[in-house]
Amino acid sequence: QWMIYGANGYTGRLCAIEAVRRGKHPVLAGRNADALAILGKQLRLETRVFSLDDPRVVADNLGGIALVLHCAGPFSATSVPMLSACEHAHCHYLDITGEIDVFEYVHQRDAHWKRANIAAIPGVGFDVVPSDCLAAMLKRALPDATHLTLAFRSKRGKLSPGTAKTMVEGLPKGLRVRRGGHLINMPSGSLTRKIPFGSMDELAVAIPWGDVSTAFYSTQIPNIEVYLGAPKNQIRQMRWAGKLQSLLSMNFVQNYLKKSITKKVKGPSEKERAGDETILWGEVKNASGGRAALRMNTPEGYTLTVDASLTVVKRILEEGAPHGALTPSM
Repeated sequence: QWMIYGANGYTGRLCAIEAVRRGKHPVLAGRNADALAILGKQLRLETRVFSLDDPRVVADNLGGIALVLHCAGPFSATSVPMLSACEHAHCHYLDITGEIDVFEYVHQRDAHWKRANIAAIPGVGFDVVPSDCLAAMLKRALPDATHLTLAFRSKRGKLSPGTAKTMVEGLPKGLRVRRGGHLINMPSGSLTRKIPFGSMDELAVAIPWGDVSTAFYSTQIPNIEVYLGAPKNQIRQMRWAGKLQSLLSMNFVQNYLKKSITKKVKGPSEKERAGDETILWGEVKNASGGRAALRMNTPEGYTLTVDASLTVVKRILEEGAPHGALTPSM
């Protein structure tokens, strides 16, 4: 048996529906009893209702579960209790986070997961499957690379409520990049460059994307930046946000923004997902001036997240996985 926790959320629901379409029968879990009951009845799946407040309750509800696909964000609040429960229940942990601090937490505790005989694999969705695999391919092409640049853009890029709330949480932290193997903070919107997404170079801005953490563990490249294709007005807005970091960190501001998201953000429809795609680009350089670059086209982000996460679930349940903290490319 395996479980989707947060199955009543936007991405968790998509994963549950697609899992059934693929002939799988996950246990659906989360905090919202009414929403889970409706979904469980619709898909004819077992449901378990529990919050993550009490580690013993969580561990009890993981009884008989070999693997959890954790889809309930913000993962800054939910990943640690779920990881702790998975450790005690000897249950593999996957999530769809893109949060740098969650990646760092998981990878810095590699020994914990090895002792528990589990695989802990954060970021098995659009954050960071395609970009992590792109980084690994670039490292293979230039083994002595010292600098890695990744970039992506989508046609529409409409967000789910959970992703939007995660981005709000990250606003006070500004930009993060990796220099000399260490994560450093910089002002939002302070790094821009042109990226060859297609036949013409396009403007992009550096963002605090998960690969500044995960790509380091995948490739050991010490200098990493991630860019998002963005118009000038969006970059100006990011710079203004950088000047308001202290205000954006206040609880009442965070709560107001998150409540607004709950009311207004619904996530892309099936038609919108089908009509979107993402272009990724990556480049590595070494100390002697050598370079390699690759471009990748993928489906829209949520569509890729569903496919990638369920593919990882299938692979682990059928073939197993090394124990410890892993990136998708690992």
